Amino acid sequence: MKFLFASDTFKGSLTSEQTAFLLEKAAKTVFENCECRSVQVADGGEGTVDAVIAAENGRIAEAQVHDPLMHPITACYGVIRESKAVIEMAAASGLPLVPEHLRNPMNTTSFGTGELILHALDSGYRDISIAIGGSATNDGGMGCMRALGVRFFDKNDNELQGFGRDLIHISKMDISGIDKRLNECRLTVMCDVKNPLCGEHGATNTFAEQKGATEDMKRQLENGMTHYRDMIKYELGIDCDAIEGAGAAGGLGAALKVFCNGEMKSGIETVLELIRFDSRLDGVDLVITGEGRTDRQSCFGKVMSGVGTHAKAKGIPVIGLCGSLGEGAMDICHFGVNSLMTTVNAPMTLNDALTNAVPLYYEAAVRLFRIVKVGMQLQNPN
Repeated sequence: MKFLFASDTFKGSLTSEQTAFLLEKAAKTVFENCECRSVQVADGGEGTVDAVIAAENGRIAEAQVHDPLMHPITACYGVIRESKAVIEMAAASGLPLVPEHLRNPMNTTSFGTGELILHALDSGYRDISIAIGGSATNDGGMGCMRALGVRFFDKNDNELQGFGRDLIHISKMDISGIDKRLNECRLTVMCDVKNPLCGEHGATNTFAEQKGATEDMKRQLENGMTHYRDMIKYELGIDCDAIEGAGAAGGLGAALKVFCNGEMKSGIETVLELIRFDSRLDGVDLVITGEGRTDRQSCFGKVMSGVGTHAKAKGIPVIGLCGSLGEGAMDICHFGVNSLMTTVNAPMTLNDALTNAVPLYYEAAVRLFRIVKVGMQLQNPN
C-alpha cells in the first residue's frame, strides 16, 4: 500500500507536519508493509509560503519593507526551484502587524507588499505568486502600486502616499513610471473571494469593519473606493466592477489586475500547482487529508476540496480525518473525498480536544487504517 498524506493545519493544535508524522506512525502500526509519503498543503492563505517551501525544498528570502503604518520591518517570502517567488501580502501588510488600538484602514497602506514584489524583481524572479489574504488595508492597492512606480496626485498636483484616506483625493494617475520588469512577469494572484471593488459586497462593506473601520470610516472609504474605481475607468478604460475578486485584500486584487496584468487564480489550485501535487499522486493507493473543522465552507477553495478533486481525477480514493464536522460537512464528498472521520472519541469541550490533539489524532488514525485494512480483506477474502 502506498499512502499520501496531505492535510491542512489544524489551527490551534496540529501542524500539517505533525499530522503526517502521526499518520505514518499509525499506518505502520496497522500495516506490515506500506509506503508513506507526505506533503504540506495550504489554500493560499496564511501558511502558504511555509507549505510551498517545505514541499519543494525552497528557501526564505528577506526584504526590508514597511508595515501597514509605514514602520520599517523585515518581511519574508519564499523561493522555490530558484525561479519562482511566493509572497504572502500578510507578511508586509497583514492585520496582525497593526496593534488593535491602531487598527484604522483610513491610515493603512499596502506599500510594503509592493516593496516585496520589487525585491523579488530585483532578485531576478519573473514568476511571482502572491497570496492576498489577511490584509490590514483598504487602499485599493494604491500603496502597493506606488511602491512599483505608479504615481497618484491630488487636484493641487501633490503626490498622494497611498493610504486608505487618499483614495477620495485622486485627481490624476501617472503609470509611466511603473516598473517595466512587470511586463516580463507571470504574476499569479491567489484569490478565492469574488467580491467586486465597490458596492454592498465590495471591499469596504465586506471587509473594512474587521480591519477596524467604524460606520463613518466605512462611508468615507466607500466614497473613496468608488472615486478610485471611476478614475481607473476614466483614465485606463477598465471597469473594476467587472473584475471578479477586485475587492479582495481591500482592493489589492483590482490593482494587481489593472496595473500589473495579474492573473486571478484559486489559492488552493495555485498551491497545488506550485508543489506539483499531481505528480505526487503517481502510484498512490489512498490519500489522507483533513483539517480542524469540516463544514460546507470546506468545499469552496479549501485544502480538502482541492486535494479531493485532484485525486478523484486520477481515480484515487480519499479519506478526510478531521477534528470536527459542522453543517454540510458531507458535501465535501462531491469533491473527491470518499468519507470522513473525526478525531474526537467522546463528548468533550473544545479545550479538551485541543489539549489532547496529538493522542486523539493518533488513535483516530489507527482506527482509520484498521477500517482500510478491513476493506482490503473484504475485497480479497482469501
